[in-house]
Amino acid sequence: MTDDLTQKLSAIVDRDFEQTVSELEALVRIPSVSWPAFDPKHLDESAAAVAEMLRETGVFETVDVRRAREGDTEVWGKPAIVAHRPAKNGKPTVLLYAHHDVQPPGDDEKWDTPPFEPTRKGDRLYARGASDDKAGVISHVAAIRALAETAGDDFDLGIAMFIEGEEEWASKSFGNFLRENKDLLTADAIIVADSDNWDTETPALTVALRGAAAFNVRVETLAHASHSGMFGGAVPDAMMAAMKLFATLWDDEGAVAVEGLTEADLDVPDFSEDELRRDAALLDGVTPVGTGKVLSRIWAKPSISLTGIDAPSIANASNTLVPSVLVRLSGRVAPGQDAAEAAEAIQRHLLANAPFGAHVSFEDTDNGQPFLVDTSGWGAETMRQAMADAWGVEPVDTGIGGSIPFIAELVEEFPGAQILVTGVEDPDTRAHSPNESQHLGVLRNATLTEALFMARLNERTL
Repeated sequence: MTDDLTQKLSAIVDRDFEQTVSELEALVRIPSVSWPAFDPKHLDESAAAVAEMLRETGVFETVDVRRAREGDTEVWGKPAIVAHRPAKNGKPTVLLYAHHDVQPPGDDEKWDTPPFEPTRKGDRLYARGASDDKAGVISHVAAIRALAETAGDDFDLGIAMFIEGEEEWASKSFGNFLRENKDLLTADAIIVADSDNWDTETPALTVALRGAAAFNVRVETLAHASHSGMFGGAVPDAMMAAMKLFATLWDDEGAVAVEGLTEADLDVPDFSEDELRRDAALLDGVTPVGTGKVLSRIWAKPSISLTGIDAPSIANASNTLVPSVLVRLSGRVAPGQDAAEAAEAIQRHLLANAPFGAHVSFEDTDNGQPFLVDTSGWGAETMRQAMADAWGVEPVDTGIGGSIPFIAELVEEFPGAQILVTGVEDPDTRAHSPNESQHLGVLRNATLTEALFMARLNERTL
């Protein structure tokens, strides 16, 4: 039976839902792409809009737009919003994270609707950032408003907000921002609203994330290009060497074959290859790769992808042996393994397997740590119950094949906090792709979940 608190919060969330969606539509109209090639004024506009929404809640003592430097450089990061209200009467503090920057739209011709003009079709709202992660921002705001109305004078929960402005551009100032604003961001529980749900009817708590180990690989065989007719068949060109080298990274089943990479022992739900084929849009006749349960391959095992190559284009292809190629390698690291250790294992493998004595070197390494949630704590227990009450079905503990590297920085800076990875996405969201969309039923349920979680923390004394 639904308790009184759930009924009250549900009624408020439903009453205000059109306002919530309208606020999301207004926010996604701002093309806040954080990549350097795009106009940074839109990030400032987006940050200002989010800050104003937080001020209008009347909940926070502090709401500021701030920046931090990128690492040890003199380069300033993108604008982020920090807000804070202190806890009272021994109540806990929760930190709510999301990001207001978005991916570039890509090719407009691949969108069915303009990428920055929100368009409702049925139960989905289409636009770049409609889900990833401006819906995460809006769900925080709407949940806070619902909690404030329900709690009234008994609103003692501490709330900190960190709405980042560069998650889609590697979070380069993230660590400095945490350290410089630690007094405002320290919390007992941290909600990272930037993940997925099992489907549009079933919530998920993300308990495992793979890490990332990415770097460029340069393969060289010649000091300069040579005529392919004069020397082809006797001289190895860099493209030949690179293809033979990278083929050694996988076995005949397509599973990673690099000594030193580990896998995690995770209990994964059943997920058929037919479901994989549907969700990943495999072409007819193309078979999946790897071995073991499908979700184990995605959540618990390493993967390696080659995501880019610098070599002569077909338009510029001459009859010469290519002296050098540069390839971007993107590895995913199983939970439980250090990302730097995994990168070193892949690099050792490539050096040991270089064919024909080809010269192999590495540059632009970018690692991010994997993450495993302690699911035994009060935070996970409270979140699961809030999900079950808001959605009407029990949540699923899931892993994510992708990475959120900054979570390791949250763990390092706030070791006592319980970190909960939730989200507003679903398998049809298409984040980062053309025709990204937000399922409005999921947005409603995610908002109610967060309101319930915070309301129950408001009743809890640490």
